[in-house]
Amino acid sequence: MPSKTQIESAVALDQNPHAVREPRVNNLEMAIGHEVRNFRKRLGITVTDLSAATGISLGMLSKIENGNISPSLTTLQTLSRALGVPITAFFRRFEEPRNATFVKAGEGVNIERRGTRAGHQYSLLGHIDNNTSGVTVEPYLITLTVESDVFPTFQHDGMEFLYLLEGEVVYRHSDALYRMQPGDSLFFDADAPHGPEELVKLPCRYLSIISYPQQKAVGD
Repeated sequence: MPSKTQIESAVALDQNPHAVREPRVNNLEMAIGHEVRNFRKRLGITVTDLSAATGISLGMLSKIENGNISPSLTTLQTLSRALGVPITAFFRRFEEPRNATFVKAGEGVNIERRGTRAGHQYSLLGHIDNNTSGVTVEPYLITLTVESDVFPTFQHDGMEFLYLLEGEVVYRHSDALYRMQPGDSLFFDADAPHGPEELVKLPCRYLSIISYPQQKAVGD
């Protein structure tokens, strides 16, 4: 089993979890206008200069930069060529709606999964359709009791993260066994056979977070 030091040295995380993006706006026209003005000023040119370079009137450029009009794709293409940026750069500040799911303690949705037949209780803690990450995430609170059986043959796509909250269990992943106590976690490739091998102390409750690529619709 790799040590904490080995994990830290082997994994290079290139995303700062505390980073904050530049402020965004919910109005598409305002977002485009802000970027057009920003790129123009970076080049050190005036609205008159940009008008002469693109053939777009001063009045139209003023409306675009102030977010008072929705420019056509043809106009955006002309501006992108004059400013030397891709068309997609004009949409950077546009903030699309982002969803969140809030679940009060004890109010998760109990669902049926394969392990339910073995006495495993699954409480789904949240689900977001059509998110922007391209990844589906299923967070569960799983409870094992005296009625639960060992079930060491779960196997599915994606990655899974376990965090033990209560009890004690020996958990199998592939050919390895992990004795988990409260506060212990296990992160693994879920394509390998896995599941509780021995229920040492009950009741046992753990957080299970499963993630896998979103399924594309037929024809995508």
